[in-house]
Parts: sequence; C-alpha cells; structure tokens
Amino acid sequence: MKFHQNVYLSGAWQQRLESIENADLVLLFGNRDYIHNQAIMAQISLCYPKAEIVGCTTSGEVVDTNIYDDSLCLTAIEFAHTCIAVKSAPFNGGSTKAVAQSLAEDLFQDGLKYVMVLSNGHEINGTDLVNGLQASLPEGVLITGGLAGDGINFTETLVWHNDAVELGQIVLVGFYGDKLSLGHGCIGGWDAFGPDRAITKSASNVLYELDNVPALTLYKKYLGPHAADLPSSALLFPLVLKIDGKRMTRTILNINEQDGSMIFAGDVPEGAVVQLMRANTSKLIDGAEIAAEHALKNINPCQTNGLALLISCVGRRIVLADYCEEELAVVKDTLGEQWTYTGFYSYGELSPMVDSNSCALHNQTMTITTICEIDE
Repeated sequence: MKFHQNVYLSGAWQQRLESIENADLVLLFGNRDYIHNQAIMAQISLCYPKAEIVGCTTSGEVVDTNIYDDSLCLTAIEFAHTCIAVKSAPFNGGSTKAVAQSLAEDLFQDGLKYVMVLSNGHEINGTDLVNGLQASLPEGVLITGGLAGDGINFTETLVWHNDAVELGQIVLVGFYGDKLSLGHGCIGGWDAFGPDRAITKSASNVLYELDNVPALTLYKKYLGPHAADLPSSALLFPLVLKIDGKRMTRTILNINEQDGSMIFAGDVPEGAVVQLMRANTSKLIDGAEIAAEHALKNINPCQTNGLALLISCVGRRIVLADYCEEELAVVKDTLGEQWTYTGFYSYGELSPMVDSNSCALHNQTMTITTICEIDE
C-alpha cells in the first residue's frame, strides 16, 4: 500500500501535493466550501486521475494525531492487491433502509471483505442505515464508518463521491481481495448515573416519553443550566440504551419543544430502558486505547503498517477539549508509528462491538478500523 497525506488549510496545501497516478481511493474530509472550489478539486483529480474520491463534512478532521477545523484532510491510497468499488445515492427523505439495502446489493460480489460507510449525519436514522446494509451483506463482511458532522451546529451535513456532493447522500466503499487483513475496535468510556427510565412512548428514533413523562421535560430537569444550550449540550449527557442484554449509547440530534420529544441518531424502541451518562476524561482516553488494542487483534500478526481509520464522536471532542488529541496519541502509541492515520469527528459511528462481527450504530465512541494487505 502507498499513501500520501496532505492538509489544505487557510488557502494552501501544507506541503506539495504528491501525485500517485495509480491511486485507487482518496479520502477527503472537511470543509464544504473547499469541496465546491473547482481549482482545488481539479488539482486533486490531476494528481489522482484513477481514484474514487469520497468524504464528508465533519466535526473535526484527523490526520495522524492532529485535529483540524475548516480544512480538507486528504489521504490518497494505492493498493497492491486490493480492488475497490464505490456506490452512492441520496435518500432524499425516503427510506434510508431501502436505499442502503439497494446500494449494498449493488456492491456485493465475490471477494468482498469490507464496506466503509459515509452517510448524512443530520437527517438520518442510523439504525435503519445499518439494518439496510446488513440485510444485503453476509455476516462475514466487515462494516464500519461514520455519520457526517457539522461542528456543533447540527444544521447541515454533506457527503461526496467524486462530483456528487449531496445533503442526503450515502456512500459505500467496497474492498475486495484475499490479501486484505482487517481489524476493528469500538469503545466508549462514559459513566452512567441516575435511575433507569423506561421508554414508554417512541417511534423509530424519536423519543416522546420516559416513565410516561415527556422525555424533553425530564431531560431538561437533569441538565439544569445546560438545558439552555440544547441540542448541542446534549452531547455532554448522552443516554445508554439497554435492550436484549446489550448497551448502546445514543446521542440527541435535535429536540422538539412543541411535543416535548427528542430526536436521536438511531432507534430508541419502546420497552427499552435508558440511563443518563456523563463524561469521565480518563475513561474516554482509556477507551480509545482499548479500542486500538482490539483493532490489532484480528489483523495478520506479521503486518505492522497500513491504514488506521479513526472515527470518534463530536461529544467526546467537546468533553475532552484541550485533551482531545490525547485520545489520538494513545491510539498511535498502541498501534505504532508505521500506520497511516486519518478520520474525523462524527455524529455517529458504525462498527461491530469489540466481541461481535455484527455492525451497529454507536454514539460517543472511538471507532478504529485497521486496513492492511498481507505481503507474503
């Protein structure tokens, strides 16, 4: 595998944009205005003429152990043995599950080992997205990725595939080949507090009542002065969803003052139990380290380099603040210097749990995917 990384910031590339004529894939995360800049995109297309270009807006772009805002972070990749294919389509307010299922069907063919997912992050039900993907892909295909971000604005997210830059787009990148070696890790690090509450009224990803009380009313009671900054302040106090013996964190995307409901990134089913969570800085950083350790477990032990895709939640960035780059540093310390690190801060993370092969939507986690090729 060959890589070139670069950052476009404050009107210029930080270094000379290196051409890789046979690059297969360009990951491009960051500023929507730069994506619409024809001169910038023409440069990228000239340097990587055969590459599929995919990316999204973020709540912070990641290169190595650095976090950027209002940049374009580029990672160009040329594979030695691996083929890729990209499928994309907007869901335009229709069925997320149906669009995801159709894209996955188009992508699936012999040799498919991994699907990277980039999706709209504001007007989507991430659970429907995952369900659609899993309906069309066999259990042995790894699925990871993330929902696009928009800082802490929660207004508009964009996803792009080559010239198609869409508000409601889903992009799938399929990786094919017997030489692929893949790993994954996904850990939170938040502390639950307060009593368990039953979801007594909900519809899909909209939560109406907890213990027969309007959900927003109850939530504001716990937030106290933080309630004035909703929905962004909800990132500080996510909910842990407890259902069928599993625990999944859910982040609020928006609120409805009129009916007292809260809109989440994924399903919040009636009958499930939830509990409020709050941050523990050291546990968040420890969680990133554990995720990295798990991401190393499944790859070929002879491989010590490749691509490490880091997708972390915007809520973690807000809580960690000046310590945010420490969660990136601990990942690099665990994986090693030889890896190429890229990624972004998201509105939702897609990955199997650490002891599972089945993808799920997560919030407030550090999700790591390791991608490398076996040389022997």
